[in-house]
Amino acid sequence: MTAATLSPLPEDKQPLVARLVEGLDIAALHWLSGYVAGIAAQRQTGVKGVVAESIAPAAEAQSRLTVVYGSQTGNAKRLAEDLGRRATAAGLAVRVVRADTYPVRELKHERLLYLVISTQGDAEPPDDARALVEFLEGARAPKLEELRYAVLGLGDSSYPQFCAIGRRLDERLAALGAQRLFAAGEADVDLETVTQPWLEQALQQAREQLKTSTPLAKVTPLRTARTSPVWHREQPFPAPLLLNQRITGRGSDRDVRHLELSLEGSGLRYAPGDALGIWPTQSPALVDAVLETLRLDGDAPVQIHDEEHPLRTWLSERRELTQLTRPFFAAHAERSDDDSLRELLSPASRDALSERFSRWQVLDLLRRHPAPWTADALIAALRPLAPRLYSIASSQSAVGEEVHLTVSHIDYALDGEARWGTTSRYLAERAEGEATPVFIEANERFHLPGEDDRDIIMIGPGTGVAPFRAFVQERAERGAGGRNWLLFGNPHFQSDFLYQTEWQKALKSGQLHRLDLAFSRDQADKIYVQHRLREQGRHIYEWLDDGAHLYVCGDASRMAKDVHKTLIAIVAEHGARAAEDAEAWLNQLIQQGRYARDVY
Repeated sequence: MTAATLSPLPEDKQPLVARLVEGLDIAALHWLSGYVAGIAAQRQTGVKGVVAESIAPAAEAQSRLTVVYGSQTGNAKRLAEDLGRRATAAGLAVRVVRADTYPVRELKHERLLYLVISTQGDAEPPDDARALVEFLEGARAPKLEELRYAVLGLGDSSYPQFCAIGRRLDERLAALGAQRLFAAGEADVDLETVTQPWLEQALQQAREQLKTSTPLAKVTPLRTARTSPVWHREQPFPAPLLLNQRITGRGSDRDVRHLELSLEGSGLRYAPGDALGIWPTQSPALVDAVLETLRLDGDAPVQIHDEEHPLRTWLSERRELTQLTRPFFAAHAERSDDDSLRELLSPASRDALSERFSRWQVLDLLRRHPAPWTADALIAALRPLAPRLYSIASSQSAVGEEVHLTVSHIDYALDGEARWGTTSRYLAERAEGEATPVFIEANERFHLPGEDDRDIIMIGPGTGVAPFRAFVQERAERGAGGRNWLLFGNPHFQSDFLYQTEWQKALKSGQLHRLDLAFSRDQADKIYVQHRLREQGRHIYEWLDDGAHLYVCGDASRMAKDVHKTLIAIVAEHGARAAEDAEAWLNQLIQQGRYARDVY
């Protein structure tokens, strides 16, 4: 007997359902299952005339868990969907909703809400959660005395304001009268150590909170035949390196590499805008320097939980050494009994601490402020090594079973001694033929528009140009009718014009319709991409007003902020709006998916 035979659906409706769910992601399927359950409840209780988007929200919320996520790189999305799957398997009614699609009018009806949200840059929300954060922190947020909630914050402890958005929302929900079920989780880039216990507690609490509720309808989650990729974050594909080429000139103070890796036989697929995850190992020279500084034996066995390796293996393959984190800094301050380090951890010294984090690595802290460490204590205190994500610089439609990257090799001197970035050095030293552990990280909010006749504006200074190489390749392969406008900047035309010949050919062939350049140090007054934006403000506004999609990729701390301010000024001037209205207009573009940022 087949599944179709067991279905209560009429035969003529079954193909319609199959077509409806085809291609939907987990979040959409969870939403659809709750939506259908709401319709069933409506018909069961005889309620009529309710608008489809708000079917019995108050009644349905009594017996449902809502998981809302805000994600910049995909981690919060993945964790929210994992929680949704666990709750569904436990027989709970659940919906998983991206923050920018969550109807805030329903918040006052919610009874059980979990927020999974990341913090990016200098304590900023992810782009898809900006509107939700503003609503919750604004005057229109409702009282939430009947809401029970929990928050999982994601962040990077190498930034002073670690998980700031998660903390703010956790405190704000409590201030609105909601009941906190358990303490907020604060996950560093090594997610699992915090997220797995949090998810288990979240599921247990959801079971307890919903066990006395009477379901409105039995929800059978919709399922599709979806095959998980063989290669993923925890099981990366060993991709052979095909090409490792420096693409900055001899006069440049930057070492930017174009890398091409083979995905042949992996079955991995990616779309323009997605990222490639890479699992690096630390430089042996850095590991030796740490061992020598602390006078520790690299062969000494160290066991953490059920995992045992020699100390050298832990430092090489399992621990972060090039980025300082606040927890390790605090632990070292206590061991060194150094008041100057404790002072840096105070709120008043936030800028000074941020400056240290931007220049110092673990080795610098160990050398400048000596303290005794045992091998076991050191490994327990250091942050686990996490993969790095790089925007993919190729379209699979154009390059087949390859993936291309544009990587800036972080290499500098501190007090006359060499320092470098973990993954950029690891990649720069890769020889052709060597395998690199990789996986694909989807970035759905940074994909090309579905309509090929849409115009696109791409702002990508430095290595931020990487995804736009993929965009132009893909649009050429599709024969897209929309125009492509690229704004690129770097220090010098002669030495730093990344992919110069490719852009010139694209212009000549009509694959690229406009190219505006900003080489900041080729003249007395520095010129950046935001200056070119302002110069072309009227045309920028006309393109956006006519439906163009806008993309920004690159540095989050300065460039992305300056570009955003410039865009507000452009919309205000050429759209005849007040600055506040201009910002609201841009926020609408973000919510519509027409203004997307991939910033780091």
